[in-house]
Amino acid sequence: MTRDQNLSRFLQSDGRTVILPIDHGTAIPVPGLEDPTGLIEALNPIVDGYVVNLGVALSAADALSEKGICLRTDSYKPKYGDNLDEGSYRLYGADEALTVGAHGMMNMLYTHHSNEVGITREAAELIGESLETDIPVILEALPFGIGFPDQYTVENIGFTVRAAAELGADIVKTAFPTGASAEEFKDIVDACFVPVIVLGGAAMGDDEALLSMVKKAIDGGAAGIAVGRNVWQHANPAGIAKALYAVVHEDASVESAAKLVFS
Repeated sequence: MTRDQNLSRFLQSDGRTVILPIDHGTAIPVPGLEDPTGLIEALNPIVDGYVVNLGVALSAADALSEKGICLRTDSYKPKYGDNLDEGSYRLYGADEALTVGAHGMMNMLYTHHSNEVGITREAAELIGESLETDIPVILEALPFGIGFPDQYTVENIGFTVRAAAELGADIVKTAFPTGASAEEFKDIVDACFVPVIVLGGAAMGDDEALLSMVKKAIDGGAAGIAVGRNVWQHANPAGIAKALYAVVHEDASVESAAKLVFS
């Protein structure tokens, strides 16, 4: 496939995407992901693509065959106790992506992290492999690392998103800045010359808050979402996925989308 053909497995004809990350199994405990193949089969009619680790890409190949497959190429470890905080480290690359028929690769980019040098070099090396194979790269760009909402300011997110684009990412995945407006996020998107999608983070347990955040991101120019735990840890994964799809692809209001969750 060409790069554009690979990207089209995620970005639909409206230029937007609903991606479901289910790549958490190497980083954190994953209640709700006991049956990844079953989850994929249940949500295939709703979502556009998935982020998966190599093991799931292999074991769920048939279920994934008609959807965009983004291979997670690193492991991202939140700090735990006194362990050395590596942040993120490469595990795979374009060879493995080709083996599983992936249409994209995803890797972290942590600006201002103590291991920023290593993480940035690994992201750049992955982009180099991407140029040779036409497999696009989605950089998950976060200031300082995963789980630092106090650091997810408009200024910090704006810098990190632009840095990811400058490195050569095809798509940038990031957090919606804490407390930001749609207009402030639009300034970030406008300063980035590749599509920007927003992540969901830890399960909120609040459908309205999740849908409102996604609505602000879309109104601010986001090309879509990559929301995982807020879907597969939800009491009704298919229902919340339908609601998110409606906001992203149909410009639904928060109120109308919320009605889809348990309809």
